Amino acid sequence: MSKFKAALIGGGSIADKNHIPALKHLSEQVEIVAVCSRDAAKARALADQHSIPFAYSDAGEMYRECHPNLVVICTPNNLHYPFAMQALEQGCHVFCEKPPAIRASEAREMAELAAKKGLVLAYNLQLRQTSEWELLMKCKASGQLGEIYHIKANFLRRRGIPGWGYFTNKEMQGGGALMDLGVHVLDLALCALDYAVPTGILANTYDFIGKTGGKGLMGSWDPQKFEVEDAAMAYLSFATNASIMLSASFALNTQTDIDRNLEVFGSRGGAKLFPLSLYTEVAGELADVNFPYLEAVDIQLKNTSAFVDACLGKPSNVCTAEQGAVLQEVVERIYLSAIR
Repeated sequence: MSKFKAALIGGGSIADKNHIPALKHLSEQVEIVAVCSRDAAKARALADQHSIPFAYSDAGEMYRECHPNLVVICTPNNLHYPFAMQALEQGCHVFCEKPPAIRASEAREMAELAAKKGLVLAYNLQLRQTSEWELLMKCKASGQLGEIYHIKANFLRRRGIPGWGYFTNKEMQGGGALMDLGVHVLDLALCALDYAVPTGILANTYDFIGKTGGKGLMGSWDPQKFEVEDAAMAYLSFATNASIMLSASFALNTQTDIDRNLEVFGSRGGAKLFPLSLYTEVAGELADVNFPYLEAVDIQLKNTSAFVDACLGKPSNVCTAEQGAVLQEVVERIYLSAIR
């Protein structure tokens, strides 16, 4: 089998620290041929750092000269859609950073083009690859949870507004804590409900801390340039009577510095994801079941490998184009519900 020829679009930290190392671990299946960034010097520096032969500041030139057939998109959110559409038109499989896009219509159009072209479009939602999530899904499949009817999904930072990059720029990112953090746990919650589309959404967003300023744990930010939400809270209801309570924050006056978790409530058992515990009955008695020996895994490597498996037509649990379109629709509906 010939190797995939991979190109990365976006020359920032996520490409440098996450995607390039993962692709290098899959060197028997993938050869990285190019890096593309609007900043030519940045692209060249990243390519040289990782011994990647070609660097470009123009994606069109990259496609004409390198002919990649697999593209990883690591740009600000507002560029996901145009670069994904261009890559799909060029006949490339696409692995895109989250969130899928800025607007639901864009994510839907991306999914439709991928289907039309017979190409894989997938999203880098890596929490699916944790050992905890894998085992929880086995418990669900075996019936140990029964019917899942409520999920609490949290990704909260106490004072974690990023003091760098474009995270507080609404035009480039489309939103704040929900777009950057909330989508990770929202994806898991929707997976647990087989990616059903909610029939009702009630939400609120806030920006009190972001626009006021204060002590930060991830660098300082400029309150005058804070354009997104620092917290988002939403309640999602489904036709099956199931529900999701979602909380995401860059900044929230809470006890812990970071709270990233999922709590699942089912008719036969419940669970908390990190660390994984099941709450059930054994021989007629209430019991907590813990899993202290779960293997720690490289979730980025596993997710990249899952994407490559999908490109090869193998079974894969990577976030699909269709799931990404539903996810972006839910995100958009949360923001629309919060506007009153």
